[in-house]
Amino acid sequence: MSSKLIKVIFQLLSFLSLKNAQRLGRFLGSMAWKLNGRSVDTTKKNLRACYPDLTDEQIEEFGRQSLRETGATAMEVPLMWEWPVEKCLDQIKEVEGEELLRSYEAGKRGLLFLAPHLGNWELAGLFFAEKYKMAVLYSPPNQEGLEAYIKQVRSRSGSELVATNRRGIARLFTILKKGGVVGILPDQAPPKESGAVAPFFGIPTMTMTLATKLIHKTGALPLISYAQRLPDGKGFKIVIRKAESGIESQDLTESLTALNRSVEKCIEEAPEQYQWEYKRFRRDVPGATKLY
Repeated sequence: MSSKLIKVIFQLLSFLSLKNAQRLGRFLGSMAWKLNGRSVDTTKKNLRACYPDLTDEQIEEFGRQSLRETGATAMEVPLMWEWPVEKCLDQIKEVEGEELLRSYEAGKRGLLFLAPHLGNWELAGLFFAEKYKMAVLYSPPNQEGLEAYIKQVRSRSGSELVATNRRGIARLFTILKKGGVVGILPDQAPPKESGAVAPFFGIPTMTMTLATKLIHKTGALPLISYAQRLPDGKGFKIVIRKAESGIESQDLTESLTALNRSVEKCIEEAPEQYQWEYKRFRRDVPGATKLY
């Protein structure tokens, strides 16, 4: 599918209301579950690994709800990309933990937002970009022509998009050292050279070291946040939490364990809204059984 066609489809979908977009997404998620394809298989394997005490029936129901919510997330993206920023932000009905932002003073200490694949991370990015001049790490798409569109829609609120290459990573360190604001997704499966093993839901997991290095070398304040989807198309709640104790430790394993536990605690608050279809455990870990 060409980038131009994707843009046209997104523009057409943006005419939907939030409630109808979510309904469409959940319907598509239900259809995907019935088709029992690769995403269903990955979801079930992730859930069985992370929740070993659940019965097969519970895994089935949990997985079906997860795929429905992932469908809702997917159908929200055209809205978040095509709607005016003000209209997107109007969907936020509550902010929990906003008082934690008061400890940040621009220019004195950097602020590192950790935004896992939970709820609507596009809206969470818009929320913080509206408050701060923020740089966001992103992976350029493989499809030619699509990158320009992504950069256009994601930077319209003033965000600086920084690519996941050596030059981009160096830029993040510079921003935080100057007391600026950076946002990254902390639960991606990194290449071996960019990760180390730490437990995630009790499973030895290749975990990105970037967040830990940014904190150690810049003294940035780490906060974890997500946009939780409210029922019946009623909007979202922005949740802001302190990262778990130990994330600032100079011991790499202790720091990465705290990072993963920070993500886990957010997932526990809205587990069906996490992207369980993502192959989080796809990187080989010495001595561990291959999950996929």
